[in-house]
Amino acid sequence: MEYMQRSLVGTTALRLLGLGLLLAVPSISGAPNVVVILADDLGFGDVAYLNPQSRIPTPHLDALAGQGMAFLDAHTPSGVCTPTRYGLLTGRYSWRTRLKRGVQNGYGEPLIAPDRATLGTFLGAHGYRTAIVGKWHLGLGFAKTSSGDFDFSQPVSDGPHTHGFHESFIIPASLDFPPYVYIRDGEITGLPLGTQEALKFPRFMRRGELATNLAPERVLDDLVDQASDFIRRQARQNQQFFLYLPLTAPHKPVWPAKRFEGKTELGPYGDFIVHVDAAVGGVMDAIDDANVKENTLVIVTSDNGSFMYRLNGVEDPDHTDDPTIQAYRSLNHMANYVYRGTKADIWEGGHRVPFLVRWPGEVEAGSTQREAVCLTDVFATLAEIIGEDLPKDVAGDSFSLLSLMRGGTWTRPRPPVIHHSSGGMFAIRDGRWKLVAGDGSGGRERPAGKPFQRPYQLYDLEADPSERRNVYDSNPTVALRLERELDRIRSSGRSR
Repeated sequence: MEYMQRSLVGTTALRLLGLGLLLAVPSISGAPNVVVILADDLGFGDVAYLNPQSRIPTPHLDALAGQGMAFLDAHTPSGVCTPTRYGLLTGRYSWRTRLKRGVQNGYGEPLIAPDRATLGTFLGAHGYRTAIVGKWHLGLGFAKTSSGDFDFSQPVSDGPHTHGFHESFIIPASLDFPPYVYIRDGEITGLPLGTQEALKFPRFMRRGELATNLAPERVLDDLVDQASDFIRRQARQNQQFFLYLPLTAPHKPVWPAKRFEGKTELGPYGDFIVHVDAAVGGVMDAIDDANVKENTLVIVTSDNGSFMYRLNGVEDPDHTDDPTIQAYRSLNHMANYVYRGTKADIWEGGHRVPFLVRWPGEVEAGSTQREAVCLTDVFATLAEIIGEDLPKDVAGDSFSLLSLMRGGTWTRPRPPVIHHSSGGMFAIRDGRWKLVAGDGSGGRERPAGKPFQRPYQLYDLEADPSERRNVYDSNPTVALRLERELDRIRSSGRSR
């Protein structure tokens, strides 16, 4: 009954039944448990399996990829975190909402509409026990006092607990945004609050409220402990489960636990990647120890590319020389591999991310996939796995990856993937071609440019994966076709 009262409208079951509450259904026989781990700002080149030149050891991520499939052309729906998280959980591009650029802060208003289906509501309606452990960053309804101050003694009115998650243990936003608190099932813990003073990079944090039970360097370990406990409890009860684990790292503050300091020769960022890898390993250990590995689908990915800049000069001071420098010489480390740009950009470094899938017996070990896919596709993939069709108004920008995961091609041709930068710049990707509807990065790299400002950019990613040669003028027919397709998808309200 508690689940029926707390789950929101917007799921398939609700729409079919036309009722005011969700009806839980039995678990689907043969369908797997699902664990989705979303790292925060983990670049494609930060995973050694994907970057042969990397000097950062990532044995747990490498083992996961070796036991399953690595998607080599996977993209986030945005170059920054809030819109990507919206896209992953709803199967819908965030630019279709009021959020047209940038991200929210820790006090942002709820972004997911009350009647919008999420992975939590959808899977919860089909017998899964659903949980989120980690970073939310989609807005929360903080209570206020009569004088207008935030009242942390009261529960939040919106959050994962009102969007289909039976259990939630979260921080409001990125770990550099106050308030620095844990929220369990809508209740703020660790009161009374103290103050976190502002810190500079690499331990970058903004000044704000800090809970007594939250230590920045311990957050990753806390999340692994909470996630592992959830997995063990569901396994003991023989309960099918969905765990969404949005990690807080390697996003700023770059603050590895003391036991990881000095694990690499690449400064705090390199050590932090090792800590992230160990966190993934801890969750994999919990799955193994609970004896549910054979029936658990694991997806590990990132919400956008790395924030670390690349320096091409061989003598430029970098993060290895001075940890306060947010950049690496390319000979030391390429966090975004060969791809141009960083987090926030419309160029590939902003949104091409690791996407690793392990599903024993279904996904071939050591396999790779080169089709262009998007994190919005996770929703339709899980729907097909459990044998459910998606209503027209649910996950409108999501396309099932199941046939790709099984080594095949698209069951139906996928429309082009739409990219979006922090500054609101669009790009469209179709096969080898990528059109950028703007004259710069749309984010942090120079030139930033402006959305829909000409000249546009067209890249042949097969011949030029680093996007160094703009071939717009020499391919006018391709450019015009992609411009029209971008306009169609943007104006249609859905791409599926």
